Amino acid sequence: MDGFRQNEGVVVLGATNRRDDLDKALLRPGRFDVEVQVPVPDLNGRKEILELYLGKVKVADDVDVNVLARGTTGFTGADLENLVNQAALRAAIDEADAVSMNYLENSRDKVLMGPERKSRIPDEEANQITAFHEGGHALVAFYTKDAHPLHKVTIIPRGPSLGHTAYIPEKEHYHVTKAQMLATMDTLLGGRAAEEIIFGPEKITSGASSDLKQATSMAINMVKEWGMSEKVGVRTFEGEHNSLVVVNDLAPSTSESIDTEIKRLLAESYERAKTILRTHSREHRLLAEALLKYETLDAEDIKAIISGKSCPRAKTH
Repeated sequence: MDGFRQNEGVVVLGATNRRDDLDKALLRPGRFDVEVQVPVPDLNGRKEILELYLGKVKVADDVDVNVLARGTTGFTGADLENLVNQAALRAAIDEADAVSMNYLENSRDKVLMGPERKSRIPDEEANQITAFHEGGHALVAFYTKDAHPLHKVTIIPRGPSLGHTAYIPEKEHYHVTKAQMLATMDTLLGGRAAEEIIFGPEKITSGASSDLKQATSMAINMVKEWGMSEKVGVRTFEGEHNSLVVVNDLAPSTSESIDTEIKRLLAESYERAKTILRTHSREHRLLAEALLKYETLDAEDIKAIISGKSCPRAKTH
């Protein structure tokens, strides 16, 4: 790096997770010449990181690192360290002899979905809305071909939300297909669609705010960034976010086409979600009733309920 000539043999290293915010002068030749991208760890990477941190605590015989590594797709090294630390802390509080698989899976859920409150809120009307909302997400995901596999659904408040539906990809994804994006949008809109179908258009709630934001962002990217709209075409549209004055160099008809296509993607996705919920209204009701009774359902419970079998969770209650 320029300015270090008087100290020969000095190597300057820097790390950031906000490369876009760096001053361009730092990236010029003679400054930080070599860039090393550090992606999120893959399956083998997660396995090795988990083995490293699990080696520092006493683990039970039932702990399977392979299962844990497969179920933590997208986790960073820091997430995995946090997962093991939280599990060990919980085991210590419970005065357990060792950290079992159950502690590690509960810790993973905490990283995935946020901290769990002790119990559901006392307002049963709100709990009923939440149960049908989360049941809507779960049902649409179950019946949508390219959706991520379900992991858990709960009406116990986690983080800022009153309920949560979590998914775990069954394999590593190195790219995302258009079909997978549409499936994700359908699943996101399943909660709001469920509220409208069960309680009516006037009774929809603000609970879908985060879902709508994610679905809208995905639709915008599909049209403007990834060329996935036939009407708009295979081109990208970049906005100058750093400029004080935003200059729109698009023809009015092009801007209108982009807006129309984003709206169309969301509207069609919402209709697909509603169609699934209407077609499987009986299963939707059973899921909501099971959530109100057991509060949390895992993938096995959901599959059993939708298949018309008794909920495995009933045996533990």
